[in-house]
Amino acid sequence: MKRANIFMKLYIMLSVAQACLQTAIVALQKVYFKGGYPRWFGDAYLKWWALKCLNAVRMDFTVNGVHKVTLEPGRSYIIMSNHRSHFDIPLMMLAMPGSIRMLTKKELFRTPIWGRGLTVGEFISIDRHDFEQAKRDLAKAREKMESGIVLWIAPEGTRSRTGRLGPFKKGGFIMAIEAGATIIPVGIQGTENVLKPETLDFYLEQKVEVNVGPPIEASRYTVDERDKLIEEVRSAIAELCGEAEEEVSDSHEA
Repeated sequence: MKRANIFMKLYIMLSVAQACLQTAIVALQKVYFKGGYPRWFGDAYLKWWALKCLNAVRMDFTVNGVHKVTLEPGRSYIIMSNHRSHFDIPLMMLAMPGSIRMLTKKELFRTPIWGRGLTVGEFISIDRHDFEQAKRDLAKAREKMESGIVLWIAPEGTRSRTGRLGPFKKGGFIMAIEAGATIIPVGIQGTENVLKPETLDFYLEQKVEVNVGPPIEASRYTVDERDKLIEEVRSAIAELCGEAEEEVSDSHEA
């Protein structure tokens, strides 16, 4: 693995920070000085931001199975994937079709300039510490999906520190059932090698895979059956990110 030296680390951090700041400033300029901007403009700028982030670490990624995804107007879609790295976010922006936005913890919306840019860019705040507020946040997310936003959710709720799937939170699945959404399961492999959790150790030229599975219709389940939906989606993501094979291998060794 090619580890970035101190000068390369500084370059990566400055490149990502510059891209974040520029994206937020452009969003604010469009709103305050030009009366807003169409969604396609926000999509294009987010893809520019994502490309800047991935180019900074020279990520080599491939996308498999995205041909299975067809986005039909008037339907609600939620992408659900495992979450191993900060670089999952720009990766998903480039790898998947549609106007992708994500549920973002409310603390980030308080960040000067960037936080306001998130609001303007149609990202959705989620309060992880207030259950009633979280329900209202999820209701807003449903409205965004109805308007054409493709929502990305990491059902684990946060990045995995071990590289393996953690427990899934139920809120996104309840929302998917109530919205009659189509869930697109995705397995990401390799982003944990780009930036190790809780470190600033960047590794360059890493090979990353994004594996897209067949859509799962949440409308086939009731809210009372949400655990069955969680099990189906978790099984799909585990297979797509390579964990299902590891479990089989472990059982054979035992």
